[in-house]
Parts: sequence; C-alpha cells; structure tokens
Amino acid sequence: MTLAPGTLDVPADACPPAADPRPEPSRAARRFQVLATYGTLKLAGFAVFLLLLSWAGDYRTKNPRFGGGAHPWDVLASWDGWWYQQIAAHGYHPALVPVPGATGLITLEGNSAAFFPLYPAVMRLVAECTGLGLYGAGMLVSVVCSFVAALGVYAVTARFGGHRAGLAAAGLWAVWPGSGMEWTGYSESLYVALAVWACHAVMDRRWITAGLLTFATGLARPTATALIAALTVAALLAVVRDRRRSGVLRPLTAIAVAPLGLFGYLGWVGYRMGDYGGYFKLQEGAWAHTFDWGRYTVDVFTSVPVGRFDYLSAFPFADLIGVAVVLLDIALIPLLIRLRPPVELVVYTVLTVLTVLGTQQIFCNVSRYLLPAFPLFIPLALALGRLRAPHRAVLLGMAALASGSYAGYALFELGVP
Repeated sequence: MTLAPGTLDVPADACPPAADPRPEPSRAARRFQVLATYGTLKLAGFAVFLLLLSWAGDYRTKNPRFGGGAHPWDVLASWDGWWYQQIAAHGYHPALVPVPGATGLITLEGNSAAFFPLYPAVMRLVAECTGLGLYGAGMLVSVVCSFVAALGVYAVTARFGGHRAGLAAAGLWAVWPGSGMEWTGYSESLYVALAVWACHAVMDRRWITAGLLTFATGLARPTATALIAALTVAALLAVVRDRRRSGVLRPLTAIAVAPLGLFGYLGWVGYRMGDYGGYFKLQEGAWAHTFDWGRYTVDVFTSVPVGRFDYLSAFPFADLIGVAVVLLDIALIPLLIRLRPPVELVVYTVLTVLTVLGTQQIFCNVSRYLLPAFPLFIPLALALGRLRAPHRAVLLGMAALASGSYAGYALFELGVP
C-alpha cells in the first residue's frame, strides 16, 4: 500500500486509541484545546514554582546574577538569562581572556560569545517594538514560543495516536522534567518551537521550510547538530528514493541550508577571537563544558547510587532528579522505536540524548538539556490518550503541581540552571 506524504506506518501490534463516539473537533477547536491544556498545566506549575521561591526566600540573599533578586520572578532571568540580557543590550565582544594565575578547570573569564544569538536578537526586537524592558521582552518571547512548541508537539504526536494522544503530549510538554525553563529568560522554548516544527516539516517533505527552520535552530543552540543530522539523513534517503531531478533539488537545498546558522555563528566567533576553535575553548575554559565521550556521566552514575557527591559540580537533590530523567529517557527510546517513527525523529532523539550524556557539564542541568527530546513524549502520550479524560486530567494535574518543584525550583535554587 502506498502511503501519502507524512503518514506513518504503525505496527499492527501497536494498541490503537480507544474509540471515541464523539465527533472529531474542528481544527480551530483542536488548537484551542491544545493551548488551553498546555496553558492551564503550565500556569499551575509556574504558580507553585513562584510560591516555593517566595516561601523559601533564599533568592533574597543571593546575587541578582546568580539566582537572586528583589522579587521571586527576578530569579527567572538570572544565570544564563543575565547573559542573554547583556547581549541584547550591548551585543557581543568575543574574546579568550585568561584568568590571572588560574590553573584549575576554570582558566578563562566568562564571555557572552558562549551564548547563541537568536534569542537575544528576538528579545531586543520585541523590546524595541513593544516598549517592554529586556526582562519583559525575553519572558514574552519564551511564553509565546512555549505555546508554539505545544502546538508542534501536538501536531507530531497526533499523527501516531490522534487528537487525544496529541493533547496528552502537549500536556507532557508542560510538566516534563526541565519544563521549568519554558517560562524563563532562557532559549529553550524558542529552540524547541523551531525544532518541533522543523521535524514536522521534514515529515511532510516540505524541505525548504525544514531547512530554514533548522538554519534558525543553529542560531539558537549548539545542540542543533542533532536536528541538522536528522534532516540530512531524511533528505538523503528521499534523494535515493527519488532520483528525478525535480525530486532531489529541494532536499539537497535543505541539506545545504540547514547547517549555515550553526557553522556561521561558530565561524564568526572564531574569526573575532582569532581562533576558529575559540567557541569550544571558551566553553571548556570558562564553564568546564566539553565533550568527554560520557566519562563524566559515568562518574555521576557510579557515585549517586552509593550516596557519594564528590564529583564535579554536585547538587544532590537536583542530581537525583537528573539521574531519574536519564533513566526515563533511555527507557523510552526503545518504546519510541517500536512505533517505527520516521527516521528523522529517531536520529534527532538519539543524537540529542547521546550529545547530552557525552558532555561534561553541570549534571543537574541534564533535565533542561534533554527537554528538546520531545519525541520521547509520544509513547507515554499514546498510553495517556487511551485513558478517560478525567483520569488523564488528574494524572497531568498532579504532575503539573509537582513540576513547580522538580522542574523549576530544583534547577534554579537547588542547582545551577
């Protein structure tokens, strides 16, 4: 049987969603339900997050750059959020500046060039157009993009299990570990919004759209390498299957365009620093972030189970959450593959997970870095989609309230986001 573009060949042994006698809602109604589901769940978790910040009050004694501020909501744009505001206000000044006399892991001064330009550029544009300050503009960008991402997560998942599964996936996007970053001054929501719709465009074989969206992700986060690889594999397979000139031009164009954002920014930073490996030297020397083929992850996984927290950048409570997230994601990968999804989703997901686990970084951030692996929502969303609406609402509602702690407070106040 020939499949129409974008349809999925689901295995016969996959359990279909339970029959629903009610008529399928209109497209506008479906979008409203997605936005309402995501917004309600996210608002509940966000409110708990702010209440925990206010109740604990630790932010009052911290530096405004490092998890502090005059109000609980000031915390949302601290840490990396401070850097993004500095870039939006003053631009970049790439440099590799040694710390005098430093001999340990941190040998270079922090520099804004470590942070990719798309989010601060959009922040600055919104601030100029609306009159909002940079804080308000950054938050507006993140919140709007989080809803755009929710629609994309719904659209991808609904192709596997229909409307109810897609709705459940949008709910999981609101409560997943690391989801506390979605309504903050960070680039996660912008990146995932671009990545999920890029994957959707590849699934529909809209190659130029996919290439342009992937180009944009390369200006948002370095983990765009996983998306670039996924698009490239899918496009090459399309070229092999359709050797006609008219059928290969668009996928080849997408392959050419997709990496230009990422390589262009890295090249510009290297040129300004006078060292084309400057970005990676800055990440390693100023933040101790480097690809180590998983040695640091192994160190964490051999330490935490026996109650030892003597590894680099240990934050016990947040790291326990990180370990649970990694185990959950690894368990979900074979369940995703069992559904025989398009190759682009498999490549994107597996490379995203491998990149995170293969990198030395602050381990408590692993739930944040794995948040873009949205295809892992699909197996759980199919299961949730088979439940009755009240049962599904109870489960997601409980997760939403708990997410204020495990997805938000644990990162910002019990770790370093």
